[in-house]
Amino acid sequence: MMDIWNGTLPEPNVRTVDDMRDVLAYPRCDVSGPLYYMYRNLAKTDADRALLAKNNIRYDITMITAGSVCGEFIKTRGHHHPENEAGVSYPEVYEVLSGKGHFLLQAKDLTDVVLHPASGGDMILIPPGFGHVTINPGAEPLVMANIVSDAFSSDYAFFEAYRGAAYYEMDDGRFTKNPLYTRVADLRFLEAADHPEIGIVRDQPLYSLIGDPILGDVMNHPEQFTELWDRCLRD
Repeated sequence: MMDIWNGTLPEPNVRTVDDMRDVLAYPRCDVSGPLYYMYRNLAKTDADRALLAKNNIRYDITMITAGSVCGEFIKTRGHHHPENEAGVSYPEVYEVLSGKGHFLLQAKDLTDVVLHPASGGDMILIPPGFGHVTINPGAEPLVMANIVSDAFSSDYAFFEAYRGAAYYEMDDGRFTKNPLYTRVADLRFLEAADHPEIGIVRDQPLYSLIGDPILGDVMNHPEQFTELWDRCLRD
């Protein structure tokens, strides 16, 4: 981690197998131990922290270990974002710093389920209205950064109630439908894409955007960027 982040890292929040049992394909799996580590509210300098606060955004890093839990690739818990005062849910943007990731996005009404494969330097934009899970399908740890509004807390209730996302990714490469979802769209695959109009471009570090007021507006006022959301999940 220190070769990726050259600032001071706080103690991480750690998700273990026991923390994740209610969203696993096989919750009675007889294994234990840590699965991923979350480093929240990072800033390299006091000046950077002031920029983040000015734009009402947060910069985090998450490291997902490699491997599987009883046949399912290691993943995050999955969550939705609440709505802002305009009635539009908050978006998020991720950057893969190292490793490979699969970003699984699902619309709240389950009419669209998208998997974004991503590798080092790729950016993934999570539009309003989509819950999301990140999966590590690779042989190395997946390290990713994210920027998101600092105005809310994530909502895990839906994924907890339905025991995970609409599809589980198994370590033999299969995507298995979650049996608790009785009505859901077929999984479609979509490559990571740049969004230069808001500064999100492959291989440009996400951290370099913390002082950009446009990104702060996107994260906090998504209702102002309807054309962006219309484009971001097109084939």
